[in-house]
Amino acid sequence: MKLAFSTLGVPGLPIPEVVRLAAEHGYQGVELRAHPEEPVHPGLSMLERADVVEEFKRGGIEILTVAGYVRAASEGEDQPVLDELAALVELARDLGARNVRVFPGGGDQDPDAADATAARRLAAAAPYAADMGVRILLETHDSHRAGAAVARVVGTVGHGSVGALWDVMHTWLAGEEPVASHAVLAPHLGYVQVKDIASAEATEPLALGAGVLPLRACLDTLDPDSWVCWEYEKRWHPEAAELPGLLSAGREHLLRLGAPKQ
Repeated sequence: MKLAFSTLGVPGLPIPEVVRLAAEHGYQGVELRAHPEEPVHPGLSMLERADVVEEFKRGGIEILTVAGYVRAASEGEDQPVLDELAALVELARDLGARNVRVFPGGGDQDPDAADATAARRLAAAAPYAADMGVRILLETHDSHRAGAAVARVVGTVGHGSVGALWDVMHTWLAGEEPVASHAVLAPHLGYVQVKDIASAEATEPLALGAGVLPLRACLDTLDPDSWVCWEYEKRWHPEAAELPGLLSAGREHLLRLGAPKQ
């Protein structure tokens, strides 16, 4: 199992510090939140992108994903969504990241209409992503919380450069058992995001193992060489404990859960 953490847990932290945290606490990769309030976003110049690459290379840490905020199923014209997605794909290419994260964002639309919109846009973006050597991953989130919902869209696209990102909190909130989530997502799965929360009503981030999410059951479904990323939502919950102080224990917890059964 290869471990990463998301910079959503360390809002605004400079890239050298992000790399240092990963290296010191035994994480092989980082999921970079791509937003203008963060050090990495599509507005970076080529020189700034090269500096980011050099920092990660120097630290021996992989950039797993550029985590963007494209909403593939959102209402409106396709072109602005496709333009935003292309910019993220280009950023990922320049940084050497293997993935771009997108959300469904279907809102309260008819599910069939939301599916069709997301599939159409992702299919349009797929050839360009393939040319760039980047995979677009649709996350189990918001209007498409369940693995079955994301699998419907990604399966319709039917292109190797479009896959799925399994956020275990959202599939749990959707009432989907981990084995069922994995069964439908496995043909498309890029990697898994883990986290922990106190309940369906209290979703503030907790240390891994301190909450109710079925992390062991999720990890039991994965291949040994799978990537697992801890998404600690500090940005949305500033009162939560600081992530750096939790990283080592979180790593040890995940490795225990993912260890082969005797």
